[in-house]
Amino acid sequence: MRPNTTVLLMLAAGLAIAQAPVTKSNLQLRGDRFKPLNYEQMTPAQKTLIDHLLDGERGTVTGPFNVLLRSPEMGDIAQKLGAEMRYHSSIPRKLNEFAILITGRFWTSQYEWYAHHRDALKYGLEPAVIDSLAAGKRPAPMDADETIVYNFSNELLRKHQVSDAVFKAAVDRFGEHGVVDLIGTMGYYNMVCMLLNTDRYPLPDGVKPELKPLP
Repeated sequence: MRPNTTVLLMLAAGLAIAQAPVTKSNLQLRGDRFKPLNYEQMTPAQKTLIDHLLDGERGTVTGPFNVLLRSPEMGDIAQKLGAEMRYHSSIPRKLNEFAILITGRFWTSQYEWYAHHRDALKYGLEPAVIDSLAAGKRPAPMDADETIVYNFSNELLRKHQVSDAVFKAAVDRFGEHGVVDLIGTMGYYNMVCMLLNTDRYPLPDGVKPELKPLP
């Protein structure tokens, strides 16, 4: 399938952002209600959070971390959980990104969707699946694993429960370890979406919101 122009532009923009140098003297923190902080003005606990982010797998401080600097001890614990669930979940990366997008769509979290839309494409989620989800529709067509992840995530977010059949399908495919990892990923990104939405975290310059409010 040939990627459309929008997909190519998104990937190019994401690459440009990823290549921008981030240093302690140029953290490029962003925010709206929570104003960006400077490293030199930070407390020791805030500097520790920044140091762990820059030295870790992310290598960046975009997203919720300018907000989390206001509670740096909690923020440092949260970023460790986030790194574990994003990079080391037993759920395959494509499916993990799908669960993150489902969570971001539930919250209409524009930045979360922007960031993980790119990752979902990178790890093989089909554009048609992403587009259907963005429109608030049940994605189609989905493969068997995507269907299991969607059913589980959608039920848990919208009904606050998971039916026996949906639970069994998830355990049969991913094991109890995988089911708990899936819940952990959704739980972390629920918090991230709440942080971003409370802040009204801005999209990168020139990027327009992709998500419309759900009915």
